[in-house]
Amino acid sequence: MKRVLPALVLICATALTATACSDPTVADNSATGTGPAAKVDPTAKLDGVKLTMWTAQNTVNAPKQVIDAFEKATGATVETQAIPDLYEQNVPTKLASGDKPDLMFWQPSISTLPFIQPAQNLLTLDNEPWVSRLGDTEKSLGVVGGKRYAAIVTSPAMLGVYYNKDVFREAGISEAQFPKNYADLLKLGHRVKDTTDAAAFYESGGDKWPMQWQMQVQLTDLDQQWWAGLNKNEEKWTDPVVVKAITTYKDQLLGAGLAQKNYRTGTFTGSADALWKGEAGMVLNVTSFQSQLQAKYSTEEIDKKIGWFPVSNSDATGMYSPDQTNGVVAFRTGDAKRQDAARQFLAFWLDTDYADYIKAMKIPSVQPAVPSPDGLPQTSLDQLKALPTANGVFQAKAIVAPDTHLYLADMIYGKKNPQQVAQAIQDQFAQVAKAQGAPGF
Repeated sequence: MKRVLPALVLICATALTATACSDPTVADNSATGTGPAAKVDPTAKLDGVKLTMWTAQNTVNAPKQVIDAFEKATGATVETQAIPDLYEQNVPTKLASGDKPDLMFWQPSISTLPFIQPAQNLLTLDNEPWVSRLGDTEKSLGVVGGKRYAAIVTSPAMLGVYYNKDVFREAGISEAQFPKNYADLLKLGHRVKDTTDAAAFYESGGDKWPMQWQMQVQLTDLDQQWWAGLNKNEEKWTDPVVVKAITTYKDQLLGAGLAQKNYRTGTFTGSADALWKGEAGMVLNVTSFQSQLQAKYSTEEIDKKIGWFPVSNSDATGMYSPDQTNGVVAFRTGDAKRQDAARQFLAFWLDTDYADYIKAMKIPSVQPAVPSPDGLPQTSLDQLKALPTANGVFQAKAIVAPDTHLYLADMIYGKKNPQQVAQAIQDQFAQVAKAQGAPGF
């Protein structure tokens, strides 16, 4: 997950999409639209059937392997259409204009799924045979209001600490000394800072969005009841726990000199280069950070130089973060033949073709019964091992994902203090939740 939408964009998207929804009475899986899905033959012939699939510009090739295999097996045609950036902004606007695909990549979180009005626009997928094959974490994604609207085709990104092995060796840090909590992580940062020439952490104030992670890992002691209260306007982002997390980031990491000198202008791509060169000892980020490394270096090179470990506020548990490539949704188009074909495509993806798909993509499996492909970097295997017990980032828990990174950027430039950052987050959260019609707002 890189981006979240600004509050006003989300409010407009919600209002627009609500006026452009298709008839919710259109049957999606039975004559009434409420019964169990009919059994799907993933390779049944679909000669002459054409489906469209929307993707982001940077993920237009992500479904290529499965599309090619599906077309060969069934005779169907699946055309991908890249939606211009910002994807999460332009998709609701296109839906509001009456344009609609058969299938689409979309982030399967409770903070993002609602903005395409799933109850009105999407087929329900609760009874599809592939649902029972998902891992526990993946089963929790793609569900809104107790109904499944998204197929989970890739594992959510994992948030954790990437580290340079040479820097850690120079600092005398062994695996046994990996942090057991966030306070330990800061102590580890001081050790890197005091014993090497590397910065302890690389922070990306220029791109802004990665700044949220240092705050996020400190919020893992907030239990499910607190998040439920937040979503009903009974708890606030101005809670002392949240303010403390922001203050700790400001004073004990940035203020203590644990970030590189240019942290205000640092970039996401710069973070990968700095870690690889040993100019920084650690980077706290999600799996897209690793994708940068895999695009440039071999598994052997990565295994030699880069490691990964999980961390949360009070323990060494990892965190998972859904993104738009994890989920695929199927739309109610009013065309029963295409809707059935879209279901068949998802069944083919997650059944017949799944092992070949993850091998081609070189990604971990979301199905415990299907082994991950050989040749993945150890960092990827470590993330997969940490996934079943991982905490969700707030995008997976809160009904609105506020722009924390923008307000944290204001803070590092002296425009807001931690309390003001928390208040800005709360104001945006409440504004969008109210526009959504969430109870309690």
